[in-house]
Amino acid sequence: MREYKIKRGHNVDIGELASKYFGAKGDIYKGLKFEAEGIGEVSMRQEKNSLIIDIVPPKKICGDYNVIKRWNNFLFEATGKDVKERKKEFGKIE
Repeated sequence: MREYKIKRGHNVDIGELASKYFGAKGDIYKGLKFEAEGIGEVSMRQEKNSLIIDIVPPKKICGDYNVIKRWNNFLFEATGKDVKERKKEFGKIE
């Protein structure tokens, strides 16, 4: 399980983004579960200024790298932080 901090002043509808990128529907504050090809079973919820995501990897591995790009684009739009900023943030935690 990972917690992604949302950038201060970055206000977007994460439920709408999940629908746009993965076709997921539901309430992001209560918890949203969906299956994403190449990523696995994703459970996410928003708590104040954080996005909590838990992923159960798929049994069959997908060789399509567009999945990674789509996931990173989703996280960028949802949190307002690019890959470099998110990596730096995780470096502080661990």
